[in-house]
Amino acid sequence: MNPIPTPTVVLVPGLRDHVPDHWQTILAARIAGAVTVPPPPDDGLGRDARVTALNDTLSRIRGPVVLVAHSAGVLTTVHWAARHRHPVRGALLATPPDFDTPLPDGHPGPETLRENGWLPVPRTPLPFPSIVAASTNDPLARPDRVAELARAWGSRLVDLGPVGHLNPASGYGEWPQAPELLHAFGCGTSADTEVSA
Repeated sequence: MNPIPTPTVVLVPGLRDHVPDHWQTILAARIAGAVTVPPPPDDGLGRDARVTALNDTLSRIRGPVVLVAHSAGVLTTVHWAARHRHPVRGALLATPPDFDTPLPDGHPGPETLRENGWLPVPRTPLPFPSIVAASTNDPLARPDRVAELARAWGSRLVDLGPVGHLNPASGYGEWPQAPELLHAFGCGTSADTEVSA
């Protein structure tokens, strides 16, 4: 009997998530062999460039992967899944934004997002198991809107409570629950006990 291969963890950041104190950066350092999708060279708003960056990253990986996406990285992931294929064991989709509803000041508006390819957001079931981790007080998406997305994608919805947008501006930093959720897809960190302590 062949052993089940350990999946490679691929982190898909949002538009502003390539920072040292973000939980994805911290998590990537604790998972052996984890890979982070780099920002496009122009680091602009274009959806296609981000989907291409994800697809290029996956094309260099042999075997199954587990995707760990945050914010607009979740939408990058679902746009990628609508166009491409790779053996994906599962996806942890944390605090997706609601791009169909005007975002707070300082964020792009619906017309800008549409012009850059983000709208409409795919609402078809994902071809792999997924968990949507939702905040009850996310300034970028109401809980009922995130629940609608989770249902459309066929994802299991996990209520994180009031964690804001789960980013450094909301006090995260480290996200201790991430390794626990990743265990559902056969992943572990090199410091599970330290993370959960």
